[in-house]
Amino acid sequence: MSTPAQELQARIAEAPIDRAAIATLLDGLEHAERVEATRSLGRKQQAKLYRAVDGFLPLHLEDLVPSGIPDFVPVRHHGKNTLPAFTNFEKRFCRPHGGDPRKPETLYGFNFQTMSAVTGPGYFLAVESEGRPEVQVDYNRVPDTHPEGWPEIRPNDRGLSRFVYGFMIDTLRRVSEHVTIGSAARKGKDLGSWFVLVRQD
Repeated sequence: MSTPAQELQARIAEAPIDRAAIATLLDGLEHAERVEATRSLGRKQQAKLYRAVDGFLPLHLEDLVPSGIPDFVPVRHHGKNTLPAFTNFEKRFCRPHGGDPRKPETLYGFNFQTMSAVTGPGYFLAVESEGRPEVQVDYNRVPDTHPEGWPEIRPNDRGLSRFVYGFMIDTLRRVSEHVTIGSAARKGKDLGSWFVLVRQD
């Protein structure tokens, strides 16, 4: 009997990819299984999945921080990127105070990973893309405040942060209810780097 990770990899290997079947598979898993399955995906698999889900399911900020979550309460998204090292990480999002929980204008967030003390927390603002059913994670803009327990806010254009997060915007696309996949660009140029995220309810 195949594992969820093996099933996911097999579905991504199909040509063409059955996007609905992948969403159904992921929706039917427990959280830990989703994380394990998505973190099994390598560079080529993530790149193929990112291209395949273009325009498949619309992604809104409410999908990243559901409306039932109070303002300033963090939501963890467990990730796997395609960098050479420290590939497991998290993006943590929250909704600022005072917005419409069903249609927030922005989310605050940062990256939680092993090398944060060196690279900086990688703060960002997340906004919905204009004219596209996607979300932009913009490292050129950082929050002016953060929930208790989050690290000190640092800009991304100074120190080592400049080389990791500086001038970057990630594009997120929806794969299933809990899963998104992203691609990184610096100064508008695609970096050929992808990452997959699993929202923790």
